[in-house]
This record gives sequence, C-alpha cells and structure tokens, in this order.
Amino acid sequence: MDSTVLQVANLSFAYGNWQVLADVELRVRAGEIVGIIGPNGAGKSTLLRAISGVLRPDEGRIIVCGDDIAQISRVELARRVAVVPQSANLPESFTAIEIVILGRTPHLRLLQSEGPSDLAVVRRAMESCGILELADRRIGELSGGERQRVVIARALAQEPKLLMLDEPTSHLDINHQAAILDLVASLAEERELGVLVVFHDLNLAAQYCHRLVILKTGRVVATGPPEKVITADTVALTYDARVCIVPHPHNNLPAALIVGRNHSAHVNTNRRLGGTRR
Repeated sequence: MDSTVLQVANLSFAYGNWQVLADVELRVRAGEIVGIIGPNGAGKSTLLRAISGVLRPDEGRIIVCGDDIAQISRVELARRVAVVPQSANLPESFTAIEIVILGRTPHLRLLQSEGPSDLAVVRRAMESCGILELADRRIGELSGGERQRVVIARALAQEPKLLMLDEPTSHLDINHQAAILDLVASLAEERELGVLVVFHDLNLAAQYCHRLVILKTGRVVATGPPEKVITADTVALTYDARVCIVPHPHNNLPAALIVGRNHSAHVNTNRRLGGTRR
C-alpha cells in the first residue's frame, strides 16, 4: 500500500519575471520527516505556501493524499494539511485552548459550534503537545516555547495527514529547539503524519530528518538522506560557505562546522602561544 502523503511534481512558480521555484520534485510518506534546507531566497517558504494552497503554481502538480489540490476545496485541503508558520500572530488576550480550538474550523459548518467530539480532539492535541495544564492561560503569559506548542496543537486539532512547519525553532534557545523537534518526531511516528519542515540550521535538519531536499534559487540541488545531502561540496555550492563535515559522535550523522576565513591566523597565534591544535 502506498504511504505517500505528499507528492510534488515539476512545480514551478514565478512572481512576474522572478522565477522562485523551478521544476521542484519531492515526496513525503506517512511517518516521515522531510527537511527543506537552502540559503535565504532559495524558495523554501514559497514552496510551503504553494503546497498549502496559498499560492497557485504556474506549472506542475501537488498531490495530497492521492488528490491534486487544484481539484479539491480549500476546506478539504485544510482537513488534510496543517501549517505551523514561522511567526504565528496570536492574540495575547486569548487563552491557549481558544487558540487550539480554532484548528477545528475546517471540520465545522458555518456558524456551527464545537461539539463534544471536537473538544475531545482539542484535548488530545493539547495532551500530545504537553500543554493541557496551560489551557486557561492567556497567550501573553506564555513563553516562546509554550506558544510554539500551542500553535502545533492547533495544527494537530485539524487532524491533518501532512504537517508543515516553517522554521519552527527560530527564536528559541537550544533546549526549546530540541524539545520542539523531539515533539515533532514523536508526533510523526505516533500519528503516522507526513512532516515537511523548513530549516536554516543544517545540524538540526541532519539530526531530525529522514530525508533532506536542498534548494538554491528555486531548484533542487540534492535530495536524499542527510549523509548524502550535507557534504562539504554541496554546502559550498549551495551556500558559498566553507564547512568541515564531521560525523556526530553519538549517531554518525553529519555535523557541519564553519571554517572561518581567518582560521589560519588563529592557528598560527595558538602555536606562537604554545598551544596545540586539536
């Protein structure tokens, strides 16, 4: 049985004469986390907006759960695809549960109120994100990590098959970055969600993604498991950056270390001071 949740084929999009995406192809399966990486302006966020139906591509097809999104309603698409934006604008006077309940909107008729089954879905989503005890807290009282969990819970309340996140760890410190991505990984496995995540941090992408797609100027440069995509040559080609790729000591996944342009000066200074190079 085909477990493909998302298939993007020959996708192209332009703003006027500015080609943002060109012949992009990717696939996401149930339970799989696929990361989108690439420099600023590579088209990463634009790709998510096209998949979520906000933008209409010039060419190509986007298939979600077996249907071309051009052939289904926006409401039906919202039942299948949920998006966690890079910076969610949440009203600070709302409580956490009021935000999460908004995720039920695609499942309700016009002016229909949430019923017991909807509230059960909301409760489960909040439990999964570890924020049930925050239900009555106002958004303005929550930390950045707690707010991010609220937004993820809202997305889960849609009961999607595909969860897309645009840089979900931006503006979070390292412990909250790990906590959010651990949560996403557990949700993908437990709920058999297809997950598509935009990353800036190559090391986080390598640690949490089954496969990576790297974009440059709207085109796919490489795709595959992290160890095949995150290489010194590919990073140099895509980012114009010098890096040293080393195996992570705990799992052998690739870790990218920046090579500074003045590294030789530091080495020479260290030697003059009697230090050793490690």
